[in-house]
Amino acid sequence: MKDIFDRCGFGSFELNSRIVRTGLWESQREPLGNFTPEIYDRYESIAASGVGLIITEVISLYPRDVFSKYTHTINFNRFVREAKDLTDLVHVYDVPIFAQLAFVQYNKRTEQNLEAEDLSIEDIRKIQADFIIAAQKMDFAGFDGIQIALGNNYFLSRFINPSYNFRHDEYGGNTLNRLRMVLEIIKVIKQNTKLHINCRLNAYDESQNGMTIDETIEIAKLLEKHGADSLQITRPLSSVFFTRNNTESNPLIDATEKILEEIDIPVILGGGLTSQNQINKLLNETNIEYVSMQRPFVADPSFLVDWQIKGNGESFCQACNNCYSKKASTCHLKPCSPEYYK
Repeated sequence: MKDIFDRCGFGSFELNSRIVRTGLWESQREPLGNFTPEIYDRYESIAASGVGLIITEVISLYPRDVFSKYTHTINFNRFVREAKDLTDLVHVYDVPIFAQLAFVQYNKRTEQNLEAEDLSIEDIRKIQADFIIAAQKMDFAGFDGIQIALGNNYFLSRFINPSYNFRHDEYGGNTLNRLRMVLEIIKVIKQNTKLHINCRLNAYDESQNGMTIDETIEIAKLLEKHGADSLQITRPLSSVFFTRNNTESNPLIDATEKILEEIDIPVILGGGLTSQNQINKLLNETNIEYVSMQRPFVADPSFLVDWQIKGNGESFCQACNNCYSKKASTCHLKPCSPEYYK
């Protein structure tokens, strides 16, 4: 019988549990981008709780990105030094930590929010160089790996999607061409660092002429072939992919299982599950080995401690999405008083 709190392998890592914490926003940073005591405290609480792997909040490549004011960027002066303090703190608890790298908008001087077909080859090389430099900084900062965001609505998720990429050169058209920019990034990072590379990938989408599950499987195979060490399967901006407390009808689970059948690297199911019994049921009735959670850690960074004690825990998270819509690192429903939880 598989259990959430099994010690288990994940690539070259030995994890303390099957739970992966995935981050989103970092509203508790200082105005200049620096880490605050609250950030260190929260990461220590998560690391000490029994989590298997931590993936940070989004770290934006560009300070002018639409979401950069809600996230860290690699460009503020003390990022590497302060991030090294963070990774050292997490490693005390024998927990690996990956840096999530992403951006939504690509802006070039007066040209704003460029899309795939607007990019010159020089622009593509610039983006690739920025990812490679960012990965090297994460390596210096002590991260065990990076997550390249190819899912949700980040820029690279649109670049690899036929609904958004209308290029007619070697970076457009068929699946391999649309993925080429990412594969070239992965190749150089693997040649120059020892970082584990995880790719966060949409299961499929419902846009006209968008990615089907068959194409997602093809992308997953290409990512594995060209050096990706693991995947996280997530959902695009579509309500059909979030079915609270109903694993049987969750299309994200079905898609993840289909992908697992075709590749040999670890695959993380991304989001939507909030109870211990629900996750254990999923682990034992499917081939899924790892489950990521984001909002439950916003509601209570230490909730896994209670789950280990009680054995049938359920997250306080109400899936209200206020932490997402308000771009906050804090829960807007959770009472401030600890007496509430006694």
